[in-house]
Amino acid sequence: MDTFRNLTEVEIERLERQGCLADDWNRVRVAEAFEPDHVHHVRFSGEVKLGVFRREFILPGGITRHAGLHHAALHNVTVGDDCRIENIRNYIANYEIGHDTFIANADLILVDGVSRFGNGTEVSVLNETGGREVPITDKLSAHFAYIMALYRHRPGLIARMRAITDYYAEKHASSVGTIGSHARICNTGTIRNVRIGEYTTVEGAGRLCNGSINGNREAPVHIGHGVVMDDFIVSSGSRIDDGAMIARCFVGQACRLGHNYSASDSLFFSNCQGENGEACAIFAGPFTVTHHKSTLLIAGMFSFMNAGSGSNQSNHMYKLGPIHQGTLERGAKTTSDSYILWPARVGAFSLVMGRHVNHSDTTNLPFSYLIEQNNTTYLVPGVNLRSVGTIRDAQKWPRRDRRTDPHRLDCINYNLLSPYTVQKMFKGLKTLRNLRYASGELSDIYSFHSAKIRNSALKKGIGFYETAIHKFLGNSLIKRLEGIDFESDEAIRARLRPSTPVGAGEWVDISGLIAPKSEIDRLIDRIETGEVDRLKAINAEFERMHADYYAYEWTWAYGKLEEFYGVKPEEMTAREVIRIVERWKECVVGLDRMVYEDARKEFSMASMTGFGADGSRLEKELDFEQVRGDFESNPFVTAVLQHIDAKTALGDELIGRMEKTIASNAGRSGC
Repeated sequence: MDTFRNLTEVEIERLERQGCLADDWNRVRVAEAFEPDHVHHVRFSGEVKLGVFRREFILPGGITRHAGLHHAALHNVTVGDDCRIENIRNYIANYEIGHDTFIANADLILVDGVSRFGNGTEVSVLNETGGREVPITDKLSAHFAYIMALYRHRPGLIARMRAITDYYAEKHASSVGTIGSHARICNTGTIRNVRIGEYTTVEGAGRLCNGSINGNREAPVHIGHGVVMDDFIVSSGSRIDDGAMIARCFVGQACRLGHNYSASDSLFFSNCQGENGEACAIFAGPFTVTHHKSTLLIAGMFSFMNAGSGSNQSNHMYKLGPIHQGTLERGAKTTSDSYILWPARVGAFSLVMGRHVNHSDTTNLPFSYLIEQNNTTYLVPGVNLRSVGTIRDAQKWPRRDRRTDPHRLDCINYNLLSPYTVQKMFKGLKTLRNLRYASGELSDIYSFHSAKIRNSALKKGIGFYETAIHKFLGNSLIKRLEGIDFESDEAIRARLRPSTPVGAGEWVDISGLIAPKSEIDRLIDRIETGEVDRLKAINAEFERMHADYYAYEWTWAYGKLEEFYGVKPEEMTAREVIRIVERWKECVVGLDRMVYEDARKEFSMASMTGFGADGSRLEKELDFEQVRGDFESNPFVTAVLQHIDAKTALGDELIGRMEKTIASNAGRSGC
């Protein structure tokens, strides 16, 4: 379809007999092998180019339709090979349509003037009244958006990022839209100023205005019945269906929005899912999930989050309007009917239960419960480390990554324990010990900001954090010494030395990407100076940080060995490695045992309530077993037991190698 020719007189006569009209037949050009057999009742105006129509489409139910044009008006349109366009109630204007595309029963498809197709649309995320706007693009990553929204204390940076975004948006602006090859558009209302990618299905949508739908062969996009979208970008692999209402939103890769979900001024990144409820001005990082009609997420930042039914937040206190915002750090959950009055910040992998109006900040007490009793927030530090639900979540997220596009926009780190969370545990330990010291070990209740901590919870919290730190540092040490036989302590020390100085100091989670803050700051400096000045280059830097995570992680862990174990790593011996690994085994097995016992609760008699509706206790147990299985054969339970055995064997193997090193040292000193 690279070269086009004018229609012959015979072809024009044939087309006119078939009900076709043209303002000027000289402006209708066709592919060399074009035949007019399958072009009926079409009105041509402007510059029109037509491919050849040879194939047949097989529709659901087994009906076949031959490629061609029937009952349509085309104005300034290029139609690729083997397309079928039929029953266009108004017209199609200013589009280039790829090959093998099927368009039927659409009302109006047009580009009106020069359009950016959603690129550059400003989303007033986190603050409805403005101040944290993120301009969206086809290549927007969660990490770019995080910096754009939250680093407003660096106006020079924001100006540079806005200029980079504007450059991209202008580069892709056009007065002609595209509908990609193998697309399918059926039974739709108005589509105005929308760029539609390859392998995209739009079926039954009500209205699409000013946006891009970036489907491709590896990751098709589906836009379904009753969907209304204005000022949007939908990334590859996503599905929006069943009456979803979207305004000024970015929808990332492999997201699912449907069942009348309503969202405005919000960003949804990889693998988010929204059904039935409502979102307003939210920053939904990877794996933010909300399913329930009564759930409103507003002015908050989330990731790896599951919102219980009736979860709600308020972003103003009826004074200066909706100016407040809040953060639930990665892995936080809300229970049914939970409520948080912003501003507030909830630590990573924490559970929020009840109504909280005291503006808590638990960022340095991760893996906690926030429970409301008598209008008071009670904090239970670290208890979520032993929860079977937390471990199950950490295992399911990688399996639920639905992205099939080889070009992934977001760099997602799934690690439950990382320098980001463990650094918070170090701070949490210090906080809890200081509280105990300041108020005395016999206090019943300790006050932390606007929350209360019971004495027993504080003591257990210290134990949970110590156990988790032992587990993380032991894991890192074992991984570093994996698979090597060491002749001497000097060889151990040489292996322990980090391969890079990057990683020491503070770490951050920029919406899925866990990285040293020094690396983020370095990138920001390079953006400010103009050294990095394209979206593609910025995303490449995020990918590099993600790829180098484990090298950076070891640098951080290496620096913490002395602080936690009281031994300088540059002076470490095989005996000290054995001591650390023995303690690591105790903590890993102990933590797994707690998870095992937590899982057992799911198989208690209380959990069997509702089973065996009309029978005895035995029938209740049998009914439960048929539906849920028995405890010992539960896949998660068996995985926990296997994990205990595997980790014990891993520790014993390293201890065995260290004992050989000790013997080797003794042999050399004896000589």
